[in-house]
Amino acid sequence: MDSDTFVYTTYIRTTPEELWQALTDPELTRRYWGVAFETTWTPGASMVWDEGGRRTVDADQVVLEAVPGRRLSYTWHTFTPAWAAAVRLDQEVYERLARERRSRVTFVIEPSGDTVKLTVTHGHLEPDGIIKGLIGEGWPALISSLKSLLETGEELPEPPR
Repeated sequence: MDSDTFVYTTYIRTTPEELWQALTDPELTRRYWGVAFETTWTPGASMVWDEGGRRTVDADQVVLEAVPGRRLSYTWHTFTPAWAAAVRLDQEVYERLARERRSRVTFVIEPSGDTVKLTVTHGHLEPDGIIKGLIGEGWPALISSLKSLLETGEELPEPPR
C-alpha cells in the first residue's frame, strides 16, 4: 500500500456512450452511487457533490478532463463534518482524512469487442492515508453496482457500513 495510486479495471457489456452517460447523468449516478453531480462536465468547471441533500461545494472540486465516451477526470470531493457524520466516521479519523491532500479520479473508457473496458485510476493519494483505504473498498463495490445497472437495469443494494 505504498503507492499514491489505486487502479481498478472491469469490463462492462455496454457502449462507451452509455457508460459515459452513467458516469455523468445525475439520475443514474444517484442510483448506483447515491451522489448527483452538478457541473457542466467541461474542463475547469466546478463540481457540486449532492449526497442525499448534503451539498459539498468547494472551489477546488473541478472537472480536469472530459472527452465524452473516452475519458473523464475530476478532483475528489472535500471532506466536511456533515459528510463525516453521514458516513459515521470517527472524529479523529475525519480530522486525519481532512488533512490529506486532494486526490483525483480518472475514468478511461475503451471499446473492447462487445464490451467496454473501464479503468478507474484514483491518484494523488497519501500512500498511508485514510482515503486510500476507504476507496480500496469503495471503488470495487461502486463499479460493481454501475456494471450491474448497465447490464441488468438494476443497481446493487448498498453494502452495509
